[in-house]
Amino acid sequence: MSLEPSRRDFLRMTGAAGAGLAVHNAHPFAAGAHHEQPGSAEILWYKTPATEARIIQEGLPVGNGRLGGLTGGDPAADFLYVTDGSFWSGDRNDTLQDDGQFPYEGTHFGSYGLLAKVGVKVPAHANVTAYRRQLDLGTGVVSATYQVGKVEYRREVYASHPDDIVVVRLTQSGGGSYTGSVTLDGTHGETTTGADLTGTLSNGRKYAATVVLKSTGGSVDGLSFSGCHELLIIVSAGTDYHATGTDPLATAKKKAATTSSADRLRADHVADYQRLYNRMSIHLGSSTPLQRGLDSWSRLAVRYTDTTTPDPELEAAYIQFGRYLTITGSRDTLPMNLQGKWANSNSLDWFSDYHTDINLEMNYWPTGPGNLDECAEALADYCVSQLPSWTDVTGRLFNDPRNRFRNSSGKIAGWAMAFSTNIDGGSGWWWHPAGNAWLSATLWRHYEYTLDQAYLKKIYPVLKGAAEFWRSRLIPMTVDGKQVLVDDNDWSPEHGPQDAKGITYAQELAWELFREIGAASSALGVDASFAAEIKELQGRLYLPKVSPASGWLEEWMSPDNLGEVTHRHLSPLIGFFPGDRIAADTSPSALLDGVRALLTARGDDSFGWACAWRSLCWSRLKDADRAYKLFLTVLRPSISNGNGTSANFFDMYSQGSYTIFQIDANLGGTTAGLEMVLYSRPGVIELLPALPKAWAAEGRVTGIGARGGFKVDVAWRNGKVTSATIHSVGGTTTEVRAGSWKRTVTLEPGASVTVTPAG
Repeated sequence: MSLEPSRRDFLRMTGAAGAGLAVHNAHPFAAGAHHEQPGSAEILWYKTPATEARIIQEGLPVGNGRLGGLTGGDPAADFLYVTDGSFWSGDRNDTLQDDGQFPYEGTHFGSYGLLAKVGVKVPAHANVTAYRRQLDLGTGVVSATYQVGKVEYRREVYASHPDDIVVVRLTQSGGGSYTGSVTLDGTHGETTTGADLTGTLSNGRKYAATVVLKSTGGSVDGLSFSGCHELLIIVSAGTDYHATGTDPLATAKKKAATTSSADRLRADHVADYQRLYNRMSIHLGSSTPLQRGLDSWSRLAVRYTDTTTPDPELEAAYIQFGRYLTITGSRDTLPMNLQGKWANSNSLDWFSDYHTDINLEMNYWPTGPGNLDECAEALADYCVSQLPSWTDVTGRLFNDPRNRFRNSSGKIAGWAMAFSTNIDGGSGWWWHPAGNAWLSATLWRHYEYTLDQAYLKKIYPVLKGAAEFWRSRLIPMTVDGKQVLVDDNDWSPEHGPQDAKGITYAQELAWELFREIGAASSALGVDASFAAEIKELQGRLYLPKVSPASGWLEEWMSPDNLGEVTHRHLSPLIGFFPGDRIAADTSPSALLDGVRALLTARGDDSFGWACAWRSLCWSRLKDADRAYKLFLTVLRPSISNGNGTSANFFDMYSQGSYTIFQIDANLGGTTAGLEMVLYSRPGVIELLPALPKAWAAEGRVTGIGARGGFKVDVAWRNGKVTSATIHSVGGTTTEVRAGSWKRTVTLEPGASVTVTPAG
């Protein structure tokens, strides 16, 4: 599919106003167009409301980790799409098909979906001027402002984590009022009773939503309001997933009945949100006045068509948007699925499940470097909660004779999973033997950023169960006259033969899992004999070589490429990123050449998440230009159903005739941006390893996370580090590098040191 639209095509698209609403604004390039306001380097803004038919591409997201909302900002006929992470229709789905694999359909595997729609109608506001809609990343508040006559109106939408509600607040400058109505609609044919909605999914899960209106001046009658100077709309919704047998409507109504004032609700939300968001700041350079004067969608368009003029503030905002999605999509409850916590329908591709061969893991790549450690807890808690189910299903079903991926030894232990999972311990699609090791590695990475012993103790049973599975799965094979251990019949995601032994993907993940067991056993002082046995197995693992035929790092135990050359997955490079068994400063040059050759062959054009992964690998190779090019590819505007970034900065995954939102690219893109500024592994912190020319003039990042238990502030000018402060959050010793400069720093936990690299 061609993604080469003209600049005029972009500008024509960005000028479209909301359906049925007259909005009068200057053209983005016209004299008098809106210019940046103070602090708006962290603001996404638009000159028109979102259209409901394109809410997934244009609606602005709010969330509190459990609840999600997409809002359009139409003054006369606004809408809010409400989701809950546990709004899932499936069950354990633990009966195999004739091929020994799990059914992958909506009946038993289930699907994520849209819980409710809230409408806000103010008919008198159908013709407005001076319209502006925005998402303030610094406060976590979406707002729309406009004028009717000489009166200025403002509405704000946010999802409060402290109060566990979604808030819509309508205010005005004086002399105006609001008259209209609110609607609450279900998405499964429910009948609402007044301001309440209740229903039961096919799996018996109960759900509910409720709306409460409070006014200043005027009057409220049920869901109608008249002559109100100010209106507060509180939305509460949920299911009984976390407390089966409870009444979700009673819970929702209790939360919606908050006695806090509108000002207090907002203040509590902002304080709570900023406690996380303000931990990290990023400045990559200054953009031009023309760039600052463009709305966000036009700005993306111009950045894509004008490849010679960097827009560092836009790119910093994109990185911070990924942190915003993490804060609003992953707190306390279930982890983010393929669409985070946001949905526009109940017919979502791949059921918006948890995909375990890159997507779920990539969702949690930015939590460590982005200094959002608490946001990783949702994934850890999910894995711990599912462990009994996964262990039970593995013991009963994995070695089913129909399963082509079964352990040929007949041994079984620990837990495995499928390529897709749901929130009830259910698996879908095919068995995915290495999925347990990749999830374990993801959990372990978060530990490396904090060295939190309580967290490690919590996840250790997950890691140990995965290691027990691999102890039972590995089979001996003689390679080049030496007996080694290899993965049994397997599939390298998501291409090539389905009966290949010793695939690189699995070998690297098993090696990493066994390393983690040794480190975790030592840190916790447990299972010394088990760790010793695992270490012995690790030493016998077959490790991939460079193919003499292609010059690539092999993907299968074969000199030949058995799949697609430009395949989206980088499965054989998992030991290079996110792993670090292969590293630019420690691995033989021939091995690194094989990594580079395979990465080059894969190409630079793919889905957003695949481009983010490629960018991260090029950063590890210290190729700043290639890493930055792929970072920008993630940011390219999605038009004509193409891959790329939509108006609301959601990543769009092309399905040919339509696109879907897939959040992993946003979060992988954020991580790619941060990796160009800092690379870390336990014992090493490297500053500006792949800083692109576009960011080189001057910049600073504060609070970026580093593995080994550190946070880092770094500033630079003309591509050189001017100062760096290393803060210990549990780490003690690490080597700090900047170019050829090196220094070992030793700190007490909680202490910090500032270094100024020479040269």
